[in-house]
Amino acid sequence: MKINLERINDKYLFEVTNKNGHKVHLDRKYSDDYNVQGSSPMELLLMGVAGCSSIDIISILEKQKLYPKSYKMEVFGDRESVPGSPFKKIHAELSIEGDIPADKIIRAAHLSFDKYCSVSKNLEKTSEIIHSIVLNGEKIKIA
Repeated sequence: MKINLERINDKYLFEVTNKNGHKVHLDRKYSDDYNVQGSSPMELLLMGVAGCSSIDIISILEKQKLYPKSYKMEVFGDRESVPGSPFKKIHAELSIEGDIPADKIIRAAHLSFDKYCSVSKNLEKTSEIIHSIVLNGEKIKIA
């Protein structure tokens, strides 16, 4: 795996490109002196958790012939305000709608976060990672 990074302004905006040519803009989290035009590196980590686990979960459900009508995830990262601090806690809240049995989405989420999602597996060494599920508008209890 390889990416390329190139600075594209005279501040902190970078363009990151993967081997397939897909691009992401990377920037500071905030700035008083110019308009931020990309995601921060720490935001990209949270996006990685969301994307990696969501790919796993959808794949697991589709193998069971279960197809959600809608799927969303919010990921919250909590870290100290000291520069260089890792996330202490990451909470992924999955909202899914459709004819999906509760036990199937619970199992798919557990498999992703506990076994398959390489982003979460990398971050779990420094961060507590938890997830919750809202199925058809109802928060479901996860064992």
